[in-house]
Amino acid sequence: MTAVLAAYLEDEPFAFVLLAVALAGFLAVGARLSVIDWRTHRLPDRIVLPSYPAAILLLAGSAGAAGEWHRVLGMLVGAALLWTGFAALHLLYRHGLGFGDVKLAGLLGLYLGFAGWPALWWGPFLAILLGGTWSVALVLTRRATLGSSVAFGPFLVAGAGLTLAVLR
Repeated sequence: MTAVLAAYLEDEPFAFVLLAVALAGFLAVGARLSVIDWRTHRLPDRIVLPSYPAAILLLAGSAGAAGEWHRVLGMLVGAALLWTGFAALHLLYRHGLGFGDVKLAGLLGLYLGFAGWPALWWGPFLAILLGGTWSVALVLTRRATLGSSVAFGPFLVAGAGLTLAVLR
């Protein structure tokens, strides 16, 4: 995403501003939701749901201003894919993945889909890798058991954030 941001800065200043605001929103909402989920194991709808239209308007506006309409399709398909995939996981084991994680995955799918198809796979992969590593470390240090629950929202945000920062 940094490459897209840099290209927009050079060639499409209005698209750059919209994308920069969208990414600032990602950081602010992601940080807030991560802290809340870490403390309470909840991802409040009052934060997640209003973030959808804001992200859609900013990301689609940015893509449109740059004439990159394929990114709009990518973000919508990305949101649908991640929401559907995580909803299926939630239905398979309701105690393992909360529905707040499903809604957050859909939101993050907008950003990852905007970035491109590889990002849609790297974001969730890194989230699972980070969350799994943390969980194993907790079990090995006896701070948790195999039956303990760990907030997954912070790892979803971190996986998406790393992907957006690093992937070209």
